[in-house]
Amino acid sequence: GSVLLVGGDPGIGKSTLLIQAAAVMARAGHRAVYISGEEAVAQVRLRAERLGLASAPVELAAETSVEDIIATLSEGKTPRLVVIDSIQTMWTDVVDSAPGTVTQVRGSAQTLIRFAKRAGCAVILVGHVTKDGQIAGPRVVEHMVDAVLSFEGDGAHQFRILRAVKNRCGPTDEIGVFEMTGSGLREVANPSELIPSER
Repeated sequence: GSVLLVGGDPGIGKSTLLIQAAAVMARAGHRAVYISGEEAVAQVRLRAERLGLASAPVELAAETSVEDIIATLSEGKTPRLVVIDSIQTMWTDVVDSAPGTVTQVRGSAQTLIRFAKRAGCAVILVGHVTKDGQIAGPRVVEHMVDAVLSFEGDGAHQFRILRAVKNRCGPTDEIGVFEMTGSGLREVANPSELIPSER
């Protein structure tokens, strides 16, 4: 029933990270759903193939209407994980304004959070980041979710850090370190080995 907001620069690997996470959940026998508001299903599937995850039974959809998404998620077994990529592309009938506006982002997030709490599934919202590193759209979404994660790194280097900026359910003093490889993100179990020794 928790809702997480994941932010990070374009091209840093947010979608890669979340496709890999969804694949792990699906292979463990849980219903995992990946909803893209930006790419077609074929594009997401192509990325999954590049990552060697084409056989993972993740449900894919390209949709931006929150009501249609929730209607689909409510059919069959309750999903354990739902990825919404990205919250800025979503829109809800309840709000009378254009997609991407502050009101629409807030309204869409609210509807998805209500669904997550009612159904007991984890929902991850992807958020775009502005040039100064803030998650685009209303800051109010950050207050609505249970955790805000920041996926950081330098596009020129292969290492990425996943850091909790806010976490209602746990600590914010831990980080995940990943290496971007040709087959996706790989956990760096011992980050201290990345620091060159004085020798």
